[in-house]
Amino acid sequence: MGKLEKRSWRNLFIDLKNDPERKSFLKMIGEVLYLSILHKGFPRHYFSRFLFKKDRTNIGDFFPDNFLYYKLKPFLNNKHVNEVLENKLFFNFYYSQFDISLPEIVMFNHKKMFVAGTKCSEVNNVNELKILLEELFNNNPDCNSLIIKKTYWSYGGDKIYKFYRDEINTKAENIAELYNEVIKAGFLFQKTIKQNEQLNKLNSSSINTIRFDTFNDATGKIDIMSGYLRMSVGDTYVDNISSGGCMVGIDLETGKLKKNAYRTFRYYGVKILTEHPATKTKFENFTIPFFDQAKELVKKTAGLMPDLRLTGWDVAIGESGPILVEGNSDYDLSGNDLNFGGYRSNPVFRKMLHELHYL
Repeated sequence: MGKLEKRSWRNLFIDLKNDPERKSFLKMIGEVLYLSILHKGFPRHYFSRFLFKKDRTNIGDFFPDNFLYYKLKPFLNNKHVNEVLENKLFFNFYYSQFDISLPEIVMFNHKKMFVAGTKCSEVNNVNELKILLEELFNNNPDCNSLIIKKTYWSYGGDKIYKFYRDEINTKAENIAELYNEVIKAGFLFQKTIKQNEQLNKLNSSSINTIRFDTFNDATGKIDIMSGYLRMSVGDTYVDNISSGGCMVGIDLETGKLKKNAYRTFRYYGVKILTEHPATKTKFENFTIPFFDQAKELVKKTAGLMPDLRLTGWDVAIGESGPILVEGNSDYDLSGNDLNFGGYRSNPVFRKMLHELHYL
């Protein structure tokens, strides 16, 4: 995957100037000044939350990124247990004992030491990795591809690889690239999730995950604050927004998608999507299968780690139900703020603000 390049502010201004859905410049200047006073600083979120659009009448309901990131999590999440979520191997070991559906790990490594099942091997060159991969696929005949990702503190789809069975004998350069990368750190080798056919109608190139966020209140009650669906818009296999994907909000009651999908303003400008660019599937009222089960899954999971009270969960929808892909104690709330339509109007978020004496 090529690295995304931020667009120049000049080109973004031209996009903004030509956007028929924007407010007048006079209105925009007034709103920026208002938010600057309200939040005691320049409101960059005015652009990342698309508050310049004519239909954004509740601009005060959206929060700047620095508030969401720095003011909340330090008071709600115990830093001593963050590792259970941020280290994906620990995450799998911990949650697998609770009968929770997770991606299947067939191998993991730390630098040159690789563990597959009960077998531990030192891998010192590309050919030895090739032999190990051949054994993996031979021992898992139902598996045609692997997702390979960093074990700990990865972000935004960085250092995620997809390796296919037929690449072993046809693309030696891919094995060499993989070897040179994985021996630098720790990686997980997981069977690729078989995505539900309904979600393949939106996009089949990536596993399209739901990002839920949950809040455990002072009494121990667990609430889901919001959810949105992420997906690739091209032929890439990662759905992360920072890797070029898009996101669309979900109605928590019905499991139906909202009308508009968003991409990162700094990369893609003012355009809002109402259908998937590749499949032309419209987002509005598209129903996510097994949605109630997915909600129950994250509420159950959140209750198993009460010292992490504000958490983001990534859930895939497999052929027969939801699969918990990962949890994040240090997640970015800006996507939830955007797709919900302003977190100040979110009742669960307001309950959290009351507890922290911000309201």
